[in-house]
Amino acid sequence: MSSAVNILVLGAGESGMGAAFLARKKGLTCLVSDAKSIGNAEHNQLLEWGAQVEQKGHRIAADLLPDAVVKSPGIPNESPIVQSFLNKGVPVISEIEFAGRYTNAKLTGITGTNGKTTTTHLVHHIYSHAGFNVAMGGNVGTSFARLVAEETKPVDHYVLEVSSFQLDNTPTTRFHTAILLNITPDHLDRYQYSFERYADAKINLLTNQTPEDFYIFCAEDQGALDALKRNQHKLKGQPLPFGIQHQPGLAAWTDSTNMYIKDNHLTLDMLISDLALPGKHNLYNSMAAGIAARVQEIRKEEIREALSDFQNIEHRMEFVLKIKGMDFINDSKATNINAAWYALDCYDGPLIWIVGGVDKGNDYSALRDLVQNKVKAIICLGKDNEKIRSAFQGLVPEWLETQSMEEAVKGAYYLGKAGDTVLLSPACASFDLFDNYEDRGRKFKMAVRSL
Repeated sequence: MSSAVNILVLGAGESGMGAAFLARKKGLTCLVSDAKSIGNAEHNQLLEWGAQVEQKGHRIAADLLPDAVVKSPGIPNESPIVQSFLNKGVPVISEIEFAGRYTNAKLTGITGTNGKTTTTHLVHHIYSHAGFNVAMGGNVGTSFARLVAEETKPVDHYVLEVSSFQLDNTPTTRFHTAILLNITPDHLDRYQYSFERYADAKINLLTNQTPEDFYIFCAEDQGALDALKRNQHKLKGQPLPFGIQHQPGLAAWTDSTNMYIKDNHLTLDMLISDLALPGKHNLYNSMAAGIAARVQEIRKEEIREALSDFQNIEHRMEFVLKIKGMDFINDSKATNINAAWYALDCYDGPLIWIVGGVDKGNDYSALRDLVQNKVKAIICLGKDNEKIRSAFQGLVPEWLETQSMEEAVKGAYYLGKAGDTVLLSPACASFDLFDNYEDRGRKFKMAVRSL
């Protein structure tokens, strides 16, 4: 069997489109094959680039013997089409791995179950503020491959948010600076319901580092600590731990009023009250980003300025409006328990909490104390709210069942009073009533502005 294409791309999402664009830019023949229908715009774009296209199945792809298969992060290694190529000895790589082969830029990678999007934007903001020629992408915004393909001049640094799915199949990708924020159970269905397998996928961020590289991690996150210990024989980079409680060897820590970041030469100190992002979880994010900046030898003053003037990303504890003395907060990106915990912990009560959606096997017990102490009303937004009711019944005096965002926001408005915070932090996926978490968050903002 002879190869008809150099690169077979499985999946025509943002990752696959970026890989196809990069392949064609480098003069490689390419087939994009998707098990589902490909949108007209994407189909036409692929043809314009000179890629071959297959949709609604992998019949053509299955007969090929390409030089490599670039796999969408949404396709598990256990899928029949991937297994067929592995059995033939064809390398199956991620789009991150593919793109990394075509750039000499330094890579800063950020992963973690929660906080990685905010931290990625924060690191990018600090690097940009310092005047670096930097681009941001990966699991947030533009795919890494598309960024590399679109380079008009060499980029010095790429700041990449990377999920566990994207870190699978990255045998050579080297992150010069790696940030591991936290590891808590999520996406376990993809890892044979093994938390250790999921955690080990995150550790792939660190395993191709050299002694000249650095990995930044939370010394107070047990999931991260256990995974690092289990994989310590693979780690060659220099460890830079951080934590809120000061202990020997930390690269960053806090006291009651200040955040400190230390390197070999000096210690940066900054008032916690001057940080742009509120909340305990954002202290962790700010420390991690600050350490990454010091690794790049960015000046203390520039780090302070960037950490104090950063604007938070859309849908992550995003302040929307103050109406009738009530703050409305859009945290639609909180699609799991841990993310919702951070949001509930961040704001002082009384809270009116809009929660619900597609439950991903949630265990709500971790939220009970926060709910009991801070939440005055729960507004359920979803088609099946029985599990939420069972978890918090008796802890909260006011309940409201809703089936639309408009109904939920109006209910919050009428239940609330001056000094309350209305928090959309669903702890669930959005697909029962909305297209995705962005759609849910934008509809929340529209409903708030319509009050």
